[in-house]
Amino acid sequence: MYARVVRFTDVKQDQIDRIKGEIEGGDGPPPGVNAKGIKVMVDESQGTAVVALFFDSEEDMKQADAALEAMDAGETPGTRASVDRCEVKASMDA
Repeated sequence: MYARVVRFTDVKQDQIDRIKGEIEGGDGPPPGVNAKGIKVMVDESQGTAVVALFFDSEEDMKQADAALEAMDAGETPGTRASVDRCEVKASMDA
C-alpha cells in the first residue's frame, strides 16, 4: 500500500466542513485519482490539517499526482505546506 500525505496550513473550517461532506456523501475521489481510502486530520487550535490518501500501488499514486497537483486552491483545506509520497511499511486498525 502507498500513501500520499499532504500537510496544510491556514486551514479554513468551512473548507474542512465541505470536504467532510463530500467524503461522507460518497462522491468518491476526483477524476484521475484511484485512491482506496482517505483520512483527514485537523488541528483546529493550530489551523493545520494532514490529509492522507491511500493507494494499492505506487503506479496509482503517481498517476493521481497530476490531478491532485492541478486542484484549485479553493478545493483544498488551506495552503499546501508539504507533500510526502510514501510506502506504508506497517499499519494496524483496531
